[in-house]
Amino acid sequence: MKAFLILEDGTVFCGSSIGSDREVISEIVFNTSMTGYLEVLTDPSYAGQAVAMTYPLIGNYGICREDMESGRPWPDGFIVRELSPIPSNFRSGDTIQHFLKEYDIPGISGIDTRALTKILREKGTMNGMITTHAYDDYTKPMERIKSYRVTGVVKAVSCKETYVVEPSDPAALPVSVRTARKTETMQRRAGEGKRVALLDLGAKRNIARSLAERGCLVTVYPCHTPAEEILAAKPDGIMLSNGPGDPKENAEMIREIGRLYESEIPIFAICLGHQLMALAVGADTYKLKYGHRGGNHPVKDLDTGRVYISSQNHGYAVDPKSLDPQVAVPAFVNVNDNTNEGLRYVGKNIFTVQFHPEACPGPQDSGYLFDRFIEMMGGKE
Repeated sequence: MKAFLILEDGTVFCGSSIGSDREVISEIVFNTSMTGYLEVLTDPSYAGQAVAMTYPLIGNYGICREDMESGRPWPDGFIVRELSPIPSNFRSGDTIQHFLKEYDIPGISGIDTRALTKILREKGTMNGMITTHAYDDYTKPMERIKSYRVTGVVKAVSCKETYVVEPSDPAALPVSVRTARKTETMQRRAGEGKRVALLDLGAKRNIARSLAERGCLVTVYPCHTPAEEILAAKPDGIMLSNGPGDPKENAEMIREIGRLYESEIPIFAICLGHQLMALAVGADTYKLKYGHRGGNHPVKDLDTGRVYISSQNHGYAVDPKSLDPQVAVPAFVNVNDNTNEGLRYVGKNIFTVQFHPEACPGPQDSGYLFDRFIEMMGGKE
C-alpha cells in the first residue's frame, strides 16, 4: 500500500505503508544510530514525535522484547529507507512490521531518508503527516499539520503508581549483568543498601537497571509526585529521569523539583530532568534547530578535558548564559556545537547531564557517572 509523508514546508515523500495504516500528524525528527531501533521505539522521550532512522536498513535483527526500554513503543510514527522483511537473529521473537501493527503505529518505508534528514538539518525540525490517503488538495491537511503541538506527553508516559526495583530481581537487570552473575563475575556493588528515589518523567528502564546493578534499591515515583512525599521516604539519593516534550510546559513539576533542590539529598538528573532542575533554579531553556538524537555525540568534561562519546535524544537545551554562577556552572559541553551537556551545582551534591549515561545499546563511556552518584550517597568502591 502506498503511503505519503507530507512536511509542513510542502515537501511530499511517497513510499510504502508499514505498521498501522491510520493517518497521523506529528513532529518529525531523525536519529543517527546505526543500531538500537527497538530501544528508540520504546524510549518514552519520543512521545509526540515521528522518528526517521538515518541508517538505511532497519528491522534486520527483528524484535527482542527483552531489550525494550519501556512496556510499549511511544513514537507517533516510524520512517525508514528500507525495512527488512525477514529478521536474522536467534533472540528475535517478532518482526518490526508486526510490532508496529500491534501497537497501532503507522510508518513509511522506501523514501529517501537522507534527503529528509538534509531538509530537517537545513530548515529545522518540523511537523509532518504520515498517511495512506492521496490528497488532491493539501490545503486542509496542511492547516492541521502546521497547528500540531506536542503537549501533555510527560504525564502520558510516566508510570501511574509507585513501584520498586530491587537489586535482587534478575528481571530488573540487563542481559549482560545476568550473564555476568551466572559466571560469578559480579558487577560493582558499591551502592549496596542505598535507597534511590527515581522520579519517572519518561524513564528508560536502563536507568533503574544501572542503579540496581550497583546494589541500589530503587523506588520509582510518578512524575506528579509531590516533593514532600519523596522527601518523607528519606532516600539516600534522588534521580530525575529523561522524558519527552518542552521542559517549560511542566510548571508543577518544576516547582516540586525546586523543593527537592532545597533538600540536602544528593541528586543526579538526566536529559529532561537536567532541564527541569535548571528551570527550577531560574535558568532558561530553548529549542534546538533539529536536536541531538543518536549514539555518537562527543561531549567534553570541562573539569578534566576528557571527551566521551554519548547517546543522546533531546530537542531542547539549557542556556548557559542564563545560569547564575553562584548556583550552577557548566560541567559538560557538546563538542559538535558547544551546547550545554551538563551542570554542577555550587554548594550542593547535585549534578545533571543532558546525555544518556545509561545508553543501551550505545556507548558506555559515561556510565561512570552512576558510580559518582553512588559516591555522593556515601557508597565506596
